[in-house]
Amino acid sequence: MFEKLWRLATLDVGIDLGTANVVVHVRGKGVVIRQPSVVARNMKTKAILAMGDEAKKMLGKNPANIEVVRPLRDGVIADFDAAEAMLKYYIIEVHELYKGLGFKIPRPRVAIGIPSGVTEVERRAVQEAALEAGARAVFLIEEPMAAAIGSGLPVEKAEGQLICDIGGGTSEIGVISLGGLVLNRSLRVAGDELTEAIQNFVRLKYSLLLGESTAEEVKIAVGSAYPMKREKEGNPLQIVVRGRSLEDGLPKSLKLDSVEIRESMMPIVNQILSEIALIIEETPPDLVADILEKGMVMAGGGSLIRGFDKLISERIGMPVWVTDTPLEAVVRGCAKVLEDDKLLGKVRVVGGLR
Repeated sequence: MFEKLWRLATLDVGIDLGTANVVVHVRGKGVVIRQPSVVARNMKTKAILAMGDEAKKMLGKNPANIEVVRPLRDGVIADFDAAEAMLKYYIIEVHELYKGLGFKIPRPRVAIGIPSGVTEVERRAVQEAALEAGARAVFLIEEPMAAAIGSGLPVEKAEGQLICDIGGGTSEIGVISLGGLVLNRSLRVAGDELTEAIQNFVRLKYSLLLGESTAEEVKIAVGSAYPMKREKEGNPLQIVVRGRSLEDGLPKSLKLDSVEIRESMMPIVNQILSEIALIIEETPPDLVADILEKGMVMAGGGSLIRGFDKLISERIGMPVWVTDTPLEAVVRGCAKVLEDDKLLGKVRVVGGLR
């Protein structure tokens, strides 16, 4: 009885600690925070100056005494202090939501989505950062599993489910059955590499240096993985970008179109396609039969690239569909797991560390 009352009073927090964005879900309130995974701090004192959107605005524009860092790289913690500060900041923000209730809210239980290919040391770093940030207990859920649960797939059934979660730092591909990952691939090629491919293309072809934020805008505005109907009609999507010329060092404007941007992205797209094909080849026959019938679910920001689902379906020869809330699939999965102790016991990688 006491445990039930305690659970009602405590906070259950799901966190998608992504390379590109941090998404936080609170039981009973839904997604309450969605911010870029960027921290700005004083170079000498290490004092935190800004988080999220405010810090991202400083990228490429910061003076020498301010460093703007991404605490995660390829889905794992690259800067422990910055990651801890970021987690602490957002956990405090969650507590602020409950101010004025007249009683103290206990420290939260936290479930965090992590790439399936991380090492034990990397897992421990995530747990310790969350505990230092104020969590009462920390559970780690592999991202393919979290994305599948968040997409509403029946992961506990004796049938094959195929999920592909393309984030900023990693592409996670998993075959799931009976509440476990039968096969998985964690490819450290994803949205960030697509952005970098655009930067490299523009630098080599046009001798123009684009900032990371500008290249990301190009990816979102005109990026695609499959030819669009309007391109065949001679009307591709276009965007005007500004960067620094490598020829004279002066600012320069340039018009880019969806055809050339797609061509620049295809080597990365093909790497992801190859991994999907490989995991299907290695899947047991009975599970392959389920997958061919039901198809593959896509999640993550990369799934929003125009025509990506259509390209995969055409190449692999099965139905492919994008989940309803691709940017929230992992965090929703983490939240659902905390609501079901039986499911939590099955799918957690590491958990209960206090």
